[in-house]
Amino acid sequence: MIREFTFRGKTLEELKQLDTREFAKYLKSRARRTVLRQFDKIENFIARCEKKQKKDKPIKTHLRRLVIVPRMIGLTIHIHNGKAYNKVLIIPEMLGHRLGEFSVTRGKVQHGAPGIGATRSSAALSVK
Repeated sequence: MIREFTFRGKTLEELKQLDTREFAKYLKSRARRTVLRQFDKIENFIARCEKKQKKDKPIKTHLRRLVIVPRMIGLTIHIHNGKAYNKVLIIPEMLGHRLGEFSVTRGKVQHGAPGIGATRSSAALSVK
């Protein structure tokens, strides 16, 4: 049996009908404060996303600090990580988090073999 998604007691359909400011009431204090202060930025971003989605263009953004609201669910957004754009599909479990949390900026370090001079024994070797 598939469990229906709920966020603080509200179903996904109920959340999508809420205004962004109404949804902010269900967030924790830091995210609530951010959503209420950045209300205009969030609304402009959603309007831009809907416009680009109609034209089948990818939605690219540098706005890593935007809080994810219910109207963004289902969108595929390319989020900049400082070097490239990472493709992220917004799902209901991401509500209240920021976009930047899903586009990692630091990659895994892969060390190669040590070069000449890296150790004391290899420093005495001649370079030819």
